[in-house]
This record gives sequence, structure tokens and C-alpha cells, in this order.
Amino acid sequence: MPLLRNGETFPQLSIRKVGGGTLNLPGDLKGSFGVVLVYRGAWCPYCNAQLAGFERSSGKLGELGVKVVAFSVDDEAKAAEIVAKHKISFPVGFGADAKAVAATIGSYVNEDPLYLQTTGFVLAPDGAVVNAVYSSGPIGRLAADDVAGLVSYIKSKK
Repeated sequence: MPLLRNGETFPQLSIRKVGGGTLNLPGDLKGSFGVVLVYRGAWCPYCNAQLAGFERSSGKLGELGVKVVAFSVDDEAKAAEIVAKHKISFPVGFGADAKAVAATIGSYVNEDPLYLQTTGFVLAPDGAVVNAVYSSGPIGRLAADDVAGLVSYIKSKK
């Protein structure tokens, strides 16, 4: 399970998204700072809070030029429920292959039931990892305000 390190290019992932189409990462985020949120599932209260927090901060993140995407192993119906529940405006993927994603980006996997543990990445406009957060359980995840602060700081240094 390779952990992605700062400066490495985020690997290619393609995941179906709610409403049709495909999330193509990191390509869909290129040219902007990007956030990739891997969440445990619609059943997880911490994941619900994180996704709702990123939606609440979407204006601030948008002003900073930050694009957000999220995905899980949930089926399309469950993923669509979480999108509707929190009125999520950013792309949300579903049906991720837990083992394949873990092999590609290093996420921890819960075996029974099978799902990905929370993992988050902040990507530079060129697709390079700026920050990676790996959790082996329900807590420990990216927060929208922290991402906004990090991107603001990086932009101030240019």
C-alpha cells in the first residue's frame, strides 16, 4: 500500500459520478488547487459532517480557486442520498473499488464490511500532492477551513 507523498503526482483514477459521467482524477482538477475526499460511506456521521462542511465552505473555496471532489464505495442510490441531504454542489463519485483504490493511493481498507477509510488530498494545480491525510478509522480528516488556510498561505508565497 503506497502512501502518496508531497510533490508526487496524484495517480489516475476514474470513478462513476452521481448524475452521470465519470470523475477523472487528477485531470478534472488540473489548473486549480484540488481536494480529493475519500469518505467511508453515507452511513458515517463524521463523513456527513465533513462533506457538509466542504459544501458550506464552497463559496470561500471557490474564491480561492479550489475544486472539490468526493467518492466512496457506496452504490449510486446511497451517494445520491448524501448529495441531496447536504445539497452538495461538487462532484461525488460512487462505486469505487476499495481494493483498487487502496492499491493506487494507499487508503486504509475496512474488510468487513468492505469500504475505504477516510483519506484526503490537497493537490496543486499541476496535480501534485500538497498534503495527504490518511486515517485508519473514523476520525482524522481534512477540514474545509484548514484547506482554505493552506491554499491562501501557498498563494501568498508566490
